[in-house]
Amino acid sequence: MITENDLAFKVIGAAIEVHKRLGPGLLESAYQECLAFELKKSGLKVEKEVPRPIVYKEIQLNHGYRIDLLIEDLLVVELKTVETFTDVHLAQVLTYLKLGGYKLGLLINFNVTKLSEGIKRVIL
Repeated sequence: MITENDLAFKVIGAAIEVHKRLGPGLLESAYQECLAFELKKSGLKVEKEVPRPIVYKEIQLNHGYRIDLLIEDLLVVELKTVETFTDVHLAQVLTYLKLGGYKLGLLINFNVTKLSEGIKRVIL
């Protein structure tokens, strides 16, 4: 049985590979496609732009938010191409984890010189 930590390790390795080949400066969508490609190539189930509902009292918003990448229905991956992470970026991932019942997420910023400086593990 693969764990969230196992998946996070694989995603980080794939993200480093993508960043080494492409470098910083592209749109988030380019990194998303390439990272999804690498992960699928390694045999993982990868869903892109996964719509999730928000339930508020008696109403349900069917497309309340979208997860950039959902790996094996366990790991949330939110991609950014920003100067630096803000509290809002972290709050976004925490909200996705809470609303979806997930335990672990990765916040990855490809707009950095060294990708290890652009990765944040988010645990609920």
